[in-house]
Amino acid sequence: MENFVSIFVPLLLFCILLRLMLAPIHWMWKIFLNSGCGFICLWLLNTVSGFTGLHFPINAVTALIAGFLGLPGIGLLAIVQMIL
Repeated sequence: MENFVSIFVPLLLFCILLRLMLAPIHWMWKIFLNSGCGFICLWLLNTVSGFTGLHFPINAVTALIAGFLGLPGIGLLAIVQMIL
């Protein structure tokens, strides 16, 4: 029993530490993927801007908004563009 505890406790601590260290990498990867999807969506909308009349500047802020919020984010960008 003592041998089991002496192996289990360090292994459990190692797993917890590893998970805490990998969490920021997971979030950075998620931000990267979402902003990439937002960039592609904005690029596609800009290619058909002759039909829609909307042209969005593609930068980090607009790509992140479109990536994280999806269609509502693109709608939000369109509303902000109409107001400004």
